[in-house]
Amino acid sequence: MIVSLARHMEDFELDSTNLHAMVRLIHTVDLTSSPRTGTMGGTPFTGRYFMARGPLVDRRKFLAGSAGAMSAAFFGGGPLDALTSRIAPRQSQVWDAGQVRHLLPTVSESRILLKVSFEEALLAAPTLRVGARSFPGRMNDTSGRFWQFYATDLDAGATHSLSLVAANGSSLCEPWTLSTFPPADARPERFRLLFFTCAGGPEGTYTGIGQRRGNLPTAIRNRLLRRALSFNPDAAVANGDHIYWDLHRWSGQRTGALSPRAETSNFDFSGSVFGTSNEAALMLAAEPQIVPVYGTNFRSTPVFFLQDDHDHWENDAAGAFPIAWFQLQLARATQQLYYPEFLPEANRPLGLPWSASSDRGYLSESFGTIRYGSLAEVLLYDVRRTMTLGPQAVFVDPTVEEWLLARTTSPGVRHVVHAPSNPMGWSAGKWGEWYPDVLDRAVGALTTAVPKPYWQDGWLSQHDRLVDAMSGMRARTPLVVSGDLHAIGAGTMQRSGTLNLASNPVTTVLSGPVGTSEGGFPSAVRGVGSSPSGHLDLVETVPPIEQHGFTLVDFLPDRMVVSLFRWDVNSQPLEAIDGLEPFYTTELSTP
Repeated sequence: MIVSLARHMEDFELDSTNLHAMVRLIHTVDLTSSPRTGTMGGTPFTGRYFMARGPLVDRRKFLAGSAGAMSAAFFGGGPLDALTSRIAPRQSQVWDAGQVRHLLPTVSESRILLKVSFEEALLAAPTLRVGARSFPGRMNDTSGRFWQFYATDLDAGATHSLSLVAANGSSLCEPWTLSTFPPADARPERFRLLFFTCAGGPEGTYTGIGQRRGNLPTAIRNRLLRRALSFNPDAAVANGDHIYWDLHRWSGQRTGALSPRAETSNFDFSGSVFGTSNEAALMLAAEPQIVPVYGTNFRSTPVFFLQDDHDHWENDAAGAFPIAWFQLQLARATQQLYYPEFLPEANRPLGLPWSASSDRGYLSESFGTIRYGSLAEVLLYDVRRTMTLGPQAVFVDPTVEEWLLARTTSPGVRHVVHAPSNPMGWSAGKWGEWYPDVLDRAVGALTTAVPKPYWQDGWLSQHDRLVDAMSGMRARTPLVVSGDLHAIGAGTMQRSGTLNLASNPVTTVLSGPVGTSEGGFPSAVRGVGSSPSGHLDLVETVPPIEQHGFTLVDFLPDRMVVSLFRWDVNSQPLEAIDGLEPFYTTELSTP
């Protein structure tokens, strides 16, 4: 197994003597153990855990690669040093996190799935207790620090008491509560859903108003999310870009070459992720971007994580997608370790791509449903995992499109909302968008008059089929809340190509980024901000604002209420986060 490097690093001062001590610690780890037995520092353990079949790590390669890369990152002041000082946010004294480092739950009407990491590796399986019932943990890494818990056959619409217990019976953290969703035929009066995007990114710095470098510090991202949680949402959607660690350059003369971050991580692209040096390299890159952002703050708020381009360890530049096999495995491993997959739902086919039943339970990696009684259904879809090129190009697999169209037109639920990982309504001129808009450098604006290199017409055709179905919901008001775009905005789509949507326009919302760097906003990348696609007639009620924020949507039987929040790092103090109120609210009445 691979030792829990992140935890042990906290005990080291970053000098050469102790780096060598850390390397000696790596030497003590026995990576040749069977999947059910092993040693850590000479101590035997038994347990059931996953280890990918593949070549075991070579010690010299591990030390020359991962340890050398870690040394370079540490002494070069690289973002990996976040593991030593920023990895665990301070938790509220009201709730004792105990040995838990981070905890992210998701739920359906009868199931709970938890992803949990612990301060120390656990040598035997812990247990999740839900009321009087017990559910054994399943190890998700090869060291025993990451576990998942899958509880089934629970009462719907109930508040459940949860606790995590070690194999010896001791408590691993204070008990807490988590509610399952109401059954599909229930008629709740209200449902509040939080949306945000782009919470990832290596640790940045902030020294005062307008004085920051890189991504927002994780403590500030956590503070924004805690403000969002103060409004007591029933669930949350984290829509893409949970990490930024692209492995290839996507612009300039060296396009396609390994990025500096890839060289630091020194991945073995021909090796397995788990059970090799790749596992430690993944954790060193991803953990500082996820664990301190969420901690245990979402323990009582179900969260639904969609992946997007950067979650596949790449930018959505031409040539990067469909994603390479190794980076696909990194994306899957990151999800397995840190945040929950999607639980099954009665109206979502079991055979959709990247959906399967295994010893980890029935889970979908890319397509999810939030069903809250008969009041609301939110359709969650990752457009990167199944995107194709060529004359039949699509963003989502045809079977996924069939599911989306079927649910959009089906009766029995008051509100149906689409939540794709790629924004509808606006273009930033990027390659991997629904739209053909591209930057015309001569005039400094986006245009559809110039062909976008390598862009695929089929992506837009699929977009139009989806929005046509949304607008066709005569008994509902169509709403799309998207991720990916680093901005907050809202508008109504009146036309898409030859489709006249004016009789039931599609309201589209940019949910707001949580961690974007100063160089990550569209205007910084291309010199122009996001704008409505030339393929559309879009009435902008809130033109895209390049600030940090989030969105709340309240579902009621007769309407939806959309509230946008923003915080301006360049003009507002940190304390303003704690008092954020909506700067824009709109009510969408239903017919």
